[in-house]
This record gives sequence, C-alpha cells and structure tokens, in this order.
Amino acid sequence: MKEKMKKSFRMMSGGLFSKTDKADVGTGYTELAERGVDLMGWADPFTPDHCLPEHVLNKAIEVLNSPIGAHYTSPSGNRELKTYIAEKLKRKNKIIADPDRNILITPGSDAGLFYAVFPFLEPDDEVIIPSPSYPNNYTNVTLNNARVVPLLLDEREGYQINRDKLIAKVTDKTKMIILTHPNNPTTTVYNRASLEAIADVCISKDLILVCDQAFEDFTFENEMISPASLPGMFERTISVFSVSKGMGLSGFRVGYNVCSDVFMDSMLGAAVSVIGASSTMAQIAAIEAFKDGGFMKEFEEAYERRRHKAYEIINSIPGVHMLLPESGFLAWVDVSELGPSKEIYQYLIDEAKVATNEGSFYGPGGEGHLRIVLGVYRDDQKVYDALYRIKDALIRYRKAL
Repeated sequence: MKEKMKKSFRMMSGGLFSKTDKADVGTGYTELAERGVDLMGWADPFTPDHCLPEHVLNKAIEVLNSPIGAHYTSPSGNRELKTYIAEKLKRKNKIIADPDRNILITPGSDAGLFYAVFPFLEPDDEVIIPSPSYPNNYTNVTLNNARVVPLLLDEREGYQINRDKLIAKVTDKTKMIILTHPNNPTTTVYNRASLEAIADVCISKDLILVCDQAFEDFTFENEMISPASLPGMFERTISVFSVSKGMGLSGFRVGYNVCSDVFMDSMLGAAVSVIGASSTMAQIAAIEAFKDGGFMKEFEEAYERRRHKAYEIINSIPGVHMLLPESGFLAWVDVSELGPSKEIYQYLIDEAKVATNEGSFYGPGGEGHLRIVLGVYRDDQKVYDALYRIKDALIRYRKAL
C-alpha cells in the first residue's frame, strides 16, 4: 500500500522498519540515554535540565489555570505577542514589520520553515542551498517535489558565500535560495559581502530567499545582519525565527515567519489548513520572555565559555580540528583524517558514551564531520567531561588505524 503515497513521502523513513541514526527521527536516539550515553546531538538548550525562567513559568501556570488556557488562538497568532515581536524586529533585525500584516506565529520554526517554502515550490523547481546546512532544508524541498541544488561551502573561505559560485548555480528553473543564518551546523555568521552577494543574485534573477534565523540570538565576533533588512530584499524574503534556541523555550513550540503583506495575505489564508495555531499558553508565556529577556545573558555566558573550551579540547586531538564557533552552541568538527563520520559517530557512542550528529545528514560537505551540541546540560563540567571522553576515544581510534 505504500505505493499509494507520493514518491517524496515514500522515501522518508521514521525508523519503524529500518535503523536510523538521525537524532530527530524515531526513538532510537533518545533510547541511548537509557544506556548511559550523553546526548550531545539535540540543539535544545540545557536539555534535559531545568532552564525555564521563573517569570515565564509563572505566566504559563497562570494561563493554564485560566479559562483561556484550554482554547484556540487565532491561526495568525496572539496579537500582543506579535506586537512585541515587531518591536524586537525593529531593534535587533532592522526590519519594520506590521504585527497584523507581516508576522505569522507558527508552532515552532520547523513548521515555519516548511510553510515558508510550501507556497512557492512546484515540481521541478530548483532551490539553491549553501551546504552543509540544516537537514530539514533539503527535506522540505524534496517533499515539495522540487530539486535541491547544493552550493558547496569551503572551510578555507570561512564557509562564506562566493558570489561567482552562487551565480553559476542559477538556471532558468531556479526559484529560491534557502539560507540558514547563522548556519547550522557550521555556526557561520554570514558577513555583509556574502549577504550582499545573495541579495544581488536574488534581485537580478528574481528569486525568493527563505532565511532561517533560529540561531541569531548569540553571535560572537561577527555582526549579525538580517538579509531582509538589505535594500530590495524585504519584499522577496521570508524570514523564519524561533524562541527555542536563544530563549531556551524549545518545548513551547513557538516560532514566527516574517514577510511582505503580498505573501502574508495568502499565507494567513491557508494557515489554519497547513500549520494550525500554536499553543495558547506558550504564546502568552513567550510574551513574558520578550518583555524581559535578561535571563538570556546567563545562556550567552555559558555558550561563550563552552565554545572556547571545545575549541581547546578538540584541536588538541591529533588528526581532528574545528573552527572557533561563531554563533550559538554548536561545534562543527572535522574528523575526515580519521575515517568515515558514520563509523566515528558509532565509535563514540560505544567508547566515549557520547552521541553526536553524523555529518552526512547535513548534505554535501558534511561527510567527515560531526556536529556536537555544546548547549546541553546546565553544568559546564558535564559538557567538558564528555568532550574529554571524546578526545580520549579518538586518540585510541587513531592509534588503532
């Protein structure tokens, strides 16, 4: 009967009939914790430890105890929340957005990403994705029967965008560029030259840009520029945001898409059919996080410490290296001198009791790498201990070659 499904869905696997190592598919990954394995492959701040700010928690409880807690919000989202988001967009992103015409609340940024591409892609459309990139970018294109055209990023160029290489990927079938900025998994914060190259190509070739900014809240050495703020780009960009990474509210499932009212009019019209409404409780509680985001300073300080410590530990392993993370709480580690990343991923589970992410899931340029989430656990030392176990295991692995 599976032949009755669309081809793009038939090729998907949720781990029911075959093993999958993908952390966000099936239950196999979470079951590793029962074997005493540290899960450093879920980009969920401080998981599994408590990190919910008291003022947000209190508001969530208040809403659940009130009559409104059991009822729908409009599929377009809570208007007060959208008003606070509009203020944040103006202050942080240099984007002027009308709460009623340019902002759609989504049940998390993954739903937002799918809904950002769904209205545009038709069979045989081509979508350029700078790679390595977030796996859902590739999946969303495939599910819409369009074709991924990877733009391979070069570590020697700091994983920045090369305009000549980008323009060479454009054909008469190209409709869209999907950019994760800052990038997941490389942590790259795209510089102004890279973003202006993308803008120039989008405008000159009449392309749509979908930009996922889930990791925007913590960037370190480099300036964070929102592509939609560049001249001529707001009207052709769908920006996707989240409260999961910066605010640590992953379980609340609140994200938001921002775009021109020309696009938003259609997206609002179909929202109830495609994404429904995000949790009433979560949206109202998230307002408190936008009102007072001071708790995020502790998160930023932890990630600052951890990125430097990871850089020190990982780069002391012979045959292994990583760049200093530029954003968020990820580490993108090159293990290609040692062997295939899938083999090393499994070795670390068995020998170091640490589960990371295997690089090939992140598309071309991902093989030979591991993504390690440094943002897990509230206690820095637990993260450092896991990194030292990775180091010891990889040293043994190299000696056995």
